[in-house]
Amino acid sequence: MPFDLIHFRDSGKILKQIKMLKDVNSTLKYLDNVLYEAPNPAKLLKEALMETGWRENGTLAVLEGRGYQFKGLKNGVAMEGNFSAYEYILEGLFRLQVSFDKGTITTGILLLTAARSEKTKFGSTRELCEWELEQLFPTISMPVSVALFDLGLIRRTKQDEREDLTELRDKHQMDPDGGEEGERSDLDPGEDEGEGVESAQASAL
Repeated sequence: MPFDLIHFRDSGKILKQIKMLKDVNSTLKYLDNVLYEAPNPAKLLKEALMETGWRENGTLAVLEGRGYQFKGLKNGVAMEGNFSAYEYILEGLFRLQVSFDKGTITTGILLLTAARSEKTKFGSTRELCEWELEQLFPTISMPVSVALFDLGLIRRTKQDEREDLTELRDKHQMDPDGGEEGERSDLDPGEDEGEGVESAQASAL
């Protein structure tokens, strides 16, 4: 299933003005192909964004001196995201808004899973996203684009789970308080990707 890219507050026009719209669209298409049914989308996401020039060293920090980092950054456009739960939308938008208010980015792209519980009372994920962006104003007021992905059924093996546990253990030993230089853990307990350790809203994919 193709990704669904939704522009808010003239973000599409801004991307076109700074000649980044084609780059963003081609990158998202590449991610859609690479990550579909991938056993560990978090690791592949980093690799794919590195290949497409979105992960240059020293440019990803959200807060100076802290380990919070964007997934990618290019020409003033930040790329943030999480595929473990749609509810990451709140944390992702907050990260982007902080950098926008500081003047370090022009706009942002938020990558999310379109999958939600079958028991949800809301309509489509696109409709929910549009409603939430409206309700979050003026707290979230920046121009932003949200890309919703259907990555299919993620297949995981015991080896994937062992590697995830090892990576979590190594990161904790480096800095138990989570303040190490570099990106915060992309691993959510029981899931294959996620900042959900910080996000109380995160639920299962």
